[in-house]
Amino acid sequence: MGLTSDKVLALAVSAAVGLFVGTVWLWPRLARRGRRAVGGRVGLLFSTQLALFAAVGLGANQAFGFYASWADLFGQEDEMGVVVDHTPARGPLRVVDTRRVPGAASARPQVGGQIQKVGIVGRATRIATPAYVYLPPEYFQPQFRTRTFPAAVVLTGYPGTAEALVDKLDYPRTAGRLAADGRMQPMILVMMRPTVAPPRDTECVDIPGGPQTESFFAKDLPDAVSGHYRVGREPGGWGIIGDSTGGYCALKLAMHHPRVYAAGAGLSAYYKAPIDATTGDLFQGDEELRNRANLWWYLEHMPAPDTSLLVSSSKVGESNYKDTLKFIERVKATKLTRISSVILESGGHNFNTWRREIPGTLEWVSGRLSG
Repeated sequence: MGLTSDKVLALAVSAAVGLFVGTVWLWPRLARRGRRAVGGRVGLLFSTQLALFAAVGLGANQAFGFYASWADLFGQEDEMGVVVDHTPARGPLRVVDTRRVPGAASARPQVGGQIQKVGIVGRATRIATPAYVYLPPEYFQPQFRTRTFPAAVVLTGYPGTAEALVDKLDYPRTAGRLAADGRMQPMILVMMRPTVAPPRDTECVDIPGGPQTESFFAKDLPDAVSGHYRVGREPGGWGIIGDSTGGYCALKLAMHHPRVYAAGAGLSAYYKAPIDATTGDLFQGDEELRNRANLWWYLEHMPAPDTSLLVSSSKVGESNYKDTLKFIERVKATKLTRISSVILESGGHNFNTWRREIPGTLEWVSGRLSG
């Protein structure tokens, strides 16, 4: 049974409840001196605490999508990574599955849109990664058969799962509802993890001698999607959104590649790539690469990018609040880069907070893209 299976969660909850009831029932018999009685009490308490911890952990993982599988949890995930594509004739993007949009009124794509699971292989970087592509209902309607659509890349945090963008954060359903209400234009969403070489957290950096992650998002990904779907190829047709690590990547990619991404939204983002056990040595002693990955340095030393940025935080509950206010002021001082923000009174670094910010973010991105 999978880590995110409802059966696993139900089994853990049942075990916790059963052990609690058993502890209460057996406690009088074990309330004696002696090794067996003391060992029994310790065993019952330990087992109950362990089962309770497992149930809470599994429930939290289902709610927030931290880990997708047992292998992911134990750091053994190695299914996808940096590969060499030996069959380039297949094309850089391949559809492997289709599904209806959760909560859509109809399974017919002309009415409810469609989600396609795809495999993408970068022509230049040879990075291979899965993604989910949301196509709005208009994409399938005859009157729009010659129309091109704006597109937005949507990134999770780390470790995150692309499925969480569909099932937990409701990006497709929210985009469909906003477009139906006339609050945003129909838009294609390309939903994926920023971790395209798992389990390593590459922070969307071109790592010397390693995965060229920034180049993948700046060149290979837009080329693959534009070659398969009716997406505008002119500047101004692409945006990028992300939360946490994905938010940092979204801001950085929009700043570094403004002719690719006309708008970048970082929800609960940070502004400098961390170096820790999950990232490894990202820069290999390359000071220029390290500086470019630091958005504070970039704003101070590089020409202001002609792009639009959006940042979000909360006055209570988010550790990036002060940095976000500082970042807004730094961007405003450039006079060229546009900056907007979503500041909540309270909200943590979690799905519930981001769900409150996503509708406004999608409207904002849509308003800055051309089809």
